[in-house]
Amino acid sequence: MFTVNTYFEGKVMSLSFQPDTERATVGVIAAGEYTFGTDSIETMTIICGHLEARLPGEEQWQSYGPGQSFVVGAGQRFSVRTGSDTSYLCRYSS
Repeated sequence: MFTVNTYFEGKVMSLSFQPDTERATVGVIAAGEYTFGTDSIETMTIICGHLEARLPGEEQWQSYGPGQSFVVGAGQRFSVRTGSDTSYLCRYSS
């Protein structure tokens, strides 16, 4: 079964699914800056577009484009920003 998730007044939307044993979402982020919290380990891979991420414990923003990924630990907060619509795949693990 699929679940639609909407955040930040519709500026971030994702579709949850479980392809194997780990849950995943595929989604779109509209231009802007957003802060997220994690419940589990998240691996975020950019599909189309570009974004910058400021990961826990880091002061500098890092740039990510198609095919590039970053990992955020469980119980953390991280920020992303983008100047244009960007799509992503997020995989969740324990």
